[in-house]
Amino acid sequence: MNGVDLFLLGRALMKIGQDALPEPPGGEAGHAGSARVTLIVAADVAEHASTTVGEIASRTGLPQSQVSTAVARLKVAGAVRTASDPADRRRTRVEREPGASARLDEIRSTTIVPALARHLGTGEEDAARVATLLDEVGAALLRGRPV
Repeated sequence: MNGVDLFLLGRALMKIGQDALPEPPGGEAGHAGSARVTLIVAADVAEHASTTVGEIASRTGLPQSQVSTAVARLKVAGAVRTASDPADRRRTRVEREPGASARLDEIRSTTIVPALARHLGTGEEDAARVATLLDEVGAALLRGRPV
């Protein structure tokens, strides 16, 4: 595998991952912003205890407007909380909500096998074998990284 193949694999895995996510209550139409951007923002907030929308935008390379939309979506889902920054009341601090939200529990408990089967055009048995291989690759690549 070369760098281009790895990049394309990453894009394919992101699409499969997005397809595997359960729809939010009421469907996607009621929630602004993409699931991909929301996941990127959620991961950044998980890695940085107390942060701002501007800091998240800077670290992730996402436009500030997309980060703001994702933070709002995460707040509605009960995954983050926001408060005025005591040092600068014009800024808002974003923090992970203590404990897992019901939506986060739902997302983490959802299997990727049906989405893999759709992408591969195979049955769930073959997709389950690929999912096991992806678990091994993920464990090797993400070891020690907070999720």
